[in-house]
Amino acid sequence: MFNILRIICLILLTGLHVAQAQETITLRVHHFLPTTSTTHAGLLVPWAEALEADSDGRIQVEIYPSMQLGGKPPQLYDQARDGVVDAVWTVLGYNAGRFPISEVFELPFVAGDAEATSQAAHEFAQRHLRRELRGVEPLLVHTHAPGTFHLAGHRVTRMEDLEGLKIRTPSRTATESLKTLGAQPVGMPVPEVSQALSMGVVDAAVLPWEVARPLRIHEVTDHHTQFDGPGIYTLVFLFAMNQDRYRSLPEDLRAIINRHSGMNIAAKVGRMWDEAEDL
Repeated sequence: MFNILRIICLILLTGLHVAQAQETITLRVHHFLPTTSTTHAGLLVPWAEALEADSDGRIQVEIYPSMQLGGKPPQLYDQARDGVVDAVWTVLGYNAGRFPISEVFELPFVAGDAEATSQAAHEFAQRHLRRELRGVEPLLVHTHAPGTFHLAGHRVTRMEDLEGLKIRTPSRTATESLKTLGAQPVGMPVPEVSQALSMGVVDAAVLPWEVARPLRIHEVTDHHTQFDGPGIYTLVFLFAMNQDRYRSLPEDLRAIINRHSGMNIAAKVGRMWDEAEDL
């Protein structure tokens, strides 16, 4: 009788172990852009599909675009850090002065194409941004292609044309640059830009074409000024996961996430942003 009970217990324990090993992990990813954006369609959806396929369905990813889970874009970093969501894609510059080391990539005429700059940004982040990015696990740090001026009722063909223009700015570094050029910077997250232009709150905005198109900025502007080579600015983007959530995952699932993140995708993501500028 004792041996029979022992065998039954072993069978039950083995079944429990297998069930635990095959437990499905659901990750919620939050970001502020629409589903038509390069970030959503070209980065986050393929990333989710790759994780689900590589894990045989043990990782499931739910993506919430356009701030569907609430809050404003500058709050995304804290949503990931505090565990409100599992992961976010956001702009570090939306939290002015909070991540000063990353701002080196946002200086005027420093960043070149997004493919090269994204690889440099992620490698730099791994070496130098760990203390600034406390509480999250960076999955990818990257940049967009050099930014462009999008103007409503104004033309900019020389630096002097910026004098007095109210220009939407995305970051502290861009703000200081525009001040130096005589413009009047107006800070705001990108979802508010189209309405601000249409209502005359700002005269212009600095954005890459990739972001301008899904937000239909071309419908409320009539002139566009861009630079050959390095641009007037870029932004540093962060795709990150709550650190405790990441560390709590089984080792094999962390390995899958790592395989589809970081330097393994930095060049591809940057190239995707470069190509989106030419569409």
